[in-house]
Amino acid sequence: MAYGAATIVNAIATGKGAAFSLSLQTTARVRLTGEAGVIRGRIVPEEGESTLLVEKAVQKVLKHFGLQGRFGAEVETRSDIPVARGLKSSSAAANALVLAASAALGKTLDNSTALNLAVDAAFEAKTTITGAYDDACASFLGGIVLTDNFVRKLLRHDSVEDCEALILLPPQKVYTPSADVDRMKLIAPLVELAFEEAFKGHYWKALTLNGLLYSAALGYNPQPALDALKAGAIAAGLSGKGPATVAVTRLGEGGSVVEAWRNHEGEILRARTNKARARVLR
Repeated sequence: MAYGAATIVNAIATGKGAAFSLSLQTTARVRLTGEAGVIRGRIVPEEGESTLLVEKAVQKVLKHFGLQGRFGAEVETRSDIPVARGLKSSSAAANALVLAASAALGKTLDNSTALNLAVDAAFEAKTTITGAYDDACASFLGGIVLTDNFVRKLLRHDSVEDCEALILLPPQKVYTPSADVDRMKLIAPLVELAFEEAFKGHYWKALTLNGLLYSAALGYNPQPALDALKAGAIAAGLSGKGPATVAVTRLGEGGSVVEAWRNHEGEILRARTNKARARVLR
């Protein structure tokens, strides 16, 4: 099992990112077969989604242990993380798959190796632009992470205060290959400022600034974030490449944000910040 996450600073513009873990979960089950190299994947409940990441992640683990010529696998993932909304569904799936595949083999992986295999799988499945090392670390390690995605380096790992996370989910999905990287790179100097704020420990200020910047670059309406702030949110902004907007509130204070979002199109999801790590369940 691995966790979802939300953006503090999106790494696409500069290569440096920050994210925090959410209580949303993805689980993966792997059953080994004797059909060497044949990976059959199923994604529940998103049956229409591509299973390429499922296949790549399990293949990476088999190859790591030199067993790709011996085993295949039947794989199923289940998740309450909405797909292609900016909530790190791909990173959570890749992490869970790598852990499940290694456990099915009776093997263990250290955190660094597991994360690198998951990011390699995401690259090959084209679900990431920068490698999403920040998203992968937040999903795997819990809490708040700051990373250099280009060199896959964890710069900081902090605990996260217990907060509510409200998520406004517009109906449309946005897949990574369709993201306008050139437009995002235009705001790189300003995103650097957001990352500097995060590095100082001003995580929620960085989240709000980053969200406004990427909303402007990608053409999203910032009003949901502004309405959340007006309703008392500690921070609010676009997560990832969108289209989800995430608002952070103190525990028990999320209701005011929910009311403020009633006039906006989309589903409202309620979660919490998460400190737990990804793990093997059995």
